[in-house]
Amino acid sequence: MSAAVLARFLEPQGTIIRLIESEEIGIVGVGEATVPVIQVLNGLLGIDERDFMKKTQATFKLGIEFRDWSRLGNVHFHFFGDFGAHIEGIAPHHHWLKLRQLGEATPIGDYSFPYVAGKLGRFAPPASDPGYLGASYKYAYHFDAGLYARYLRANAEGRGVRRTEGKVVDVQLRGEDGFIQALTLESGERIEADFFIDASGFRGLLIEQALQTGYEDWSQWLPCDRAIAVPCEREGELTPYTLSTARAAGWQWRIPLQHRTGNGYVYCSRFVSDDEAASTLLEHLDGRSLAQPRLLKFLTGRAKKFWNRNCLAVGLAGGFMEPLESTSIQLIQTALARLIEMFPDSNFDQTLIDEYNRVTSHEFERIRDFLILHYCATERADSPLWSYCRAMSVPDSLQHKIEVFRSCGRVPLYSEESYQEPSWVSIFLGQHVYPKRYDPLVDNIDTERLKRGLLHRRNSIRKLAEGLPTHRDFIARHGAAAAT
Repeated sequence: MSAAVLARFLEPQGTIIRLIESEEIGIVGVGEATVPVIQVLNGLLGIDERDFMKKTQATFKLGIEFRDWSRLGNVHFHFFGDFGAHIEGIAPHHHWLKLRQLGEATPIGDYSFPYVAGKLGRFAPPASDPGYLGASYKYAYHFDAGLYARYLRANAEGRGVRRTEGKVVDVQLRGEDGFIQALTLESGERIEADFFIDASGFRGLLIEQALQTGYEDWSQWLPCDRAIAVPCEREGELTPYTLSTARAAGWQWRIPLQHRTGNGYVYCSRFVSDDEAASTLLEHLDGRSLAQPRLLKFLTGRAKKFWNRNCLAVGLAGGFMEPLESTSIQLIQTALARLIEMFPDSNFDQTLIDEYNRVTSHEFERIRDFLILHYCATERADSPLWSYCRAMSVPDSLQHKIEVFRSCGRVPLYSEESYQEPSWVSIFLGQHVYPKRYDPLVDNIDTERLKRGLLHRRNSIRKLAEGLPTHRDFIARHGAAAAT
């Protein structure tokens, strides 16, 4: 991603971009779900959606369904849409809250177009007319991360990036200022550069091992520290959403691709052994496993500086938060967008670097809080993990959000928020965090008129969603991969 994006924006200035990677080391490659900003990246790189779908075995994603998170048997969602336009200036969930108080039992999801379409197994891109009901949502993708990496490699090389197969065995720092001067490869080649992107994953080869930047540990709030991943044969319907199911010591993902289903169990090793976790995952696969389960160990948190001297950490080298909301690839994209916006000259102005780190730190913290909410709002007490999560303290920034929402149903948003009010509302209400009251201005609207208006929206959404092609049929016509 870094090589392709830099080549796209820096090519006119004659910048030389060198990509060093090793097939032996490979990539983590289990993050197969994305959020809608992936479309922006693909568009900037001139990627044709149909070709991309075919080459990466991709499917479409309208959001995430959560099972058993707040309590056993509960199902809620976070889909890429809202609950409708504001009604006389008031967010629609306040109107829903009033009807709920009056005994109306309709789930709030019935007012979200992508949710209804997703649960029906239907998909089509949003309509171009912004005033049309079928335009008020976004979509992302599920894809094979290894195939996507190769796809981007070809894109980067097509723009003049020089790729070198090899391993870095030494990093030389300049004595006068501690900047990275050169890398030495296993082959003996020495490579000098002005600016280095550390995309070495959890190892943090440059940002941590060489520059000793330091790491901020967030495991007290996000205690899961391991994941077991395994693909399996795809069976059943090709759902246009990711599934996240809470387990006793963590949660399991299910990601449907064209050629297989991606699965993983993210868990806390304090509460379950690796063997038990692998057994749990294998017991809950849709079909026959296609590989041996793969173990990943991680520590949730972030580098104390994403940009240190002449090195920028991108991806897992800069920090890691579990893939509960598919944010890892998003954070790569925003890191690169910010780099282009704040690209340095040869002086590496420290003020610019500090601003980059400030904004990026805020972005990480906002996503961190959103993920923590999934855990701390649980009502479960059936296992040690969930008991811990119910009782744990949370960051002040999240505590403020929770208190304000409980008080009046509003969501206070900070700078660098990745998730806006409908997303927070989805998790709050899905986890049974209800406000004490709705906005009192809702009472200015006649109750019967409000009921008729919301019923009309529900019926219109349902009718429109039923008219869409099935997810499987749409892919067959707009991006099916060749049979293998």
